[in-house]
Order: sequence, then C-alpha cells, then structure tokens
Amino acid sequence: SHRVVTVGRRRIGVFNVKGSLHALPNLCPHQTGPLCEVKKVTGTTQARAENDWAIEWAFDQEIIACPWHGIEYHVPTGRCLTFPEISIRSYEVAVDDGVVSLEF
Repeated sequence: SHRVVTVGRRRIGVFNVKGSLHALPNLCPHQTGPLCEVKKVTGTTQARAENDWAIEWAFDQEIIACPWHGIEYHVPTGRCLTFPEISIRSYEVAVDDGVVSLEF
C-alpha cells in the first residue's frame, strides 16, 4: 500500500513494502512524471546468468513503474531498473506512536 503526501512544496510517495516504510520523491527523473502516483506496487521480470538466462519473477511487491513511460524503480533502494545509472533519493521514515515522519 502507499500514499502520496505533500510536505512543504514536495510531493512524496510513502510505501509500505512488506512491513517496512519507504519514501520517494513523486518525480521520475526520466521526464519528470508523477512517479509515485501508481495504482499498485508490483514486481518485475528478470533474467540472470546464474539461472541460465531463464526469465523469472523478481522483487515481488517492491517495484513501481512511472505511469508516463513505465520506467521501473525498486522502492526500498530507489534504484532504477530500466537505467541502472539512475537512482532516486529515498527519505528516512520514522514512526512514533503511530505518527509517520520523514527525514530530509
């Protein structure tokens, strides 16, 4: 599950990935699309040499794809799967007495 919130002038996506909270900017560096305004967090397919290049499902419930062009990002790390040289900043998330706060 996730929610996009406004903090000051920033739009931030806060994601619950397998019980851990992660926060990412709502801005895809590819062409400034609304990265976190996705319908769901999903997984992706990958092929690895150690698996004889067979296509397999990976990163279940850890991937978002920008709604504009489908560029995929790994929510826990901010790493772009489509362009490995790109990553997005992730914000520290804290929960105290049920109140979620972000560290900038």
